[in-house]
Amino acid sequence: MADTVVVGGGIGGLATALALAGRGHRVTVLERQDAFTELGAGIQLGPNAFHALDLLGVGQAVRDAAVFIDELRFMDGTTGERVAGMPLTGAYRERFGNPYAVVHRRDLYQPLLDACRAAPAVELRTGHPVVGYAQDPASVTALTGDGRTFTADVLIGADGIHSAIRRQLVGDGGPRVSGHTIYRSVIPMARVPRELRWNTVTLWAGPRWHFVHYPIGGGAHLNLAATRDDGATRAVTGVPAGKAHVLGEFPGLGETARALLELGEEWRTWVLCDRDPVDVWVDGRVALLGDAAHPMLQYAAQGACQALEDAVVIGRVLGRGTGEVARHLATYNAQRRARTACAQLVAREMGRRLYHPAGPAARARNAMLSSLGTDGLYRKAAWLHGARDFTEALAPAALDRPARRPEEAAP
Repeated sequence: MADTVVVGGGIGGLATALALAGRGHRVTVLERQDAFTELGAGIQLGPNAFHALDLLGVGQAVRDAAVFIDELRFMDGTTGERVAGMPLTGAYRERFGNPYAVVHRRDLYQPLLDACRAAPAVELRTGHPVVGYAQDPASVTALTGDGRTFTADVLIGADGIHSAIRRQLVGDGGPRVSGHTIYRSVIPMARVPRELRWNTVTLWAGPRWHFVHYPIGGGAHLNLAATRDDGATRAVTGVPAGKAHVLGEFPGLGETARALLELGEEWRTWVLCDRDPVDVWVDGRVALLGDAAHPMLQYAAQGACQALEDAVVIGRVLGRGTGEVARHLATYNAQRRARTACAQLVAREMGRRLYHPAGPAARARNAMLSSLGTDGLYRKAAWLHGARDFTEALAPAALDRPARRPEEAAP
């Protein structure tokens, strides 16, 4: 039985622990905080995420708390015009094999945590801030800030966008600040007028801003997320924002969308960050996973989905045995890098070309999206939503360009 240290106890780290424990590994998860917990609000889960969750053994537990959405709806945020909608029921589920759902982050995190706690081969340890690693041909050691060490056969860095493991392994500096500020609020659904309680993920697109809302918490709450392309240059995480300030950041928002935005209370602010794709995120017995490997903007709603895919693939390749750990981790890297790079770059492009244009560019976008029809939208989503082995090397552009390799995609 092999020993693995997973650095980071978030969604990706816990999913990795489950995947490896299921393949015969003893896994120690080192979390820097004093408790295993997940911050944040709503999260979207495509069929590919549910396929991964099923393989990890927690799919039904996540389904039990999920809201199964009827449609992804794209609206012109200034005119109120419905531009396009992708139905997510009958034909969609038949095509992609699973539903599309939205959950509160804790409703995804808790089933993973419960399953790890129930797994005899998984040890969960809090208050262990890992700052780096050392390795030799036979083992790898996680090094903590207070001098403790944990030696194993394999080390997986799942420690997020500010990963200490990535800092040593890749050495590419801090995350890229996108220049986009997002304001988030969660409100009781009882406060939402009945005629606006839509079972959809609805996006209102405007000039240099967009606004998304959808139900979470079994339908008991409405998740509000409003993003402004304001040129922000400094990363911000969870800072409170006044209601008047938030409302003032979205000029020209149409009547219906404005009514929903005005319901928000206790707003918090983040400045979105990502990184450029890299070709190599493994070093001998060490590999990165999730946001530590390929952090992406949320515009394709795939950050958590891709971390879950990573976990399944790394469990699969390491399940072949640990006699050649470095070779197996290189296989994981090779199988995942093109797909995740495409997701990173497509998310950026969606923010630029779909969500924030103005004037003629916005009208051209509306015409392009409305011309696709349901089947055209399904084809655009298929490379992400329809994935089953999570190793597709190429992905078509999510917008209106021919398929390209990641290195050819515009950032």
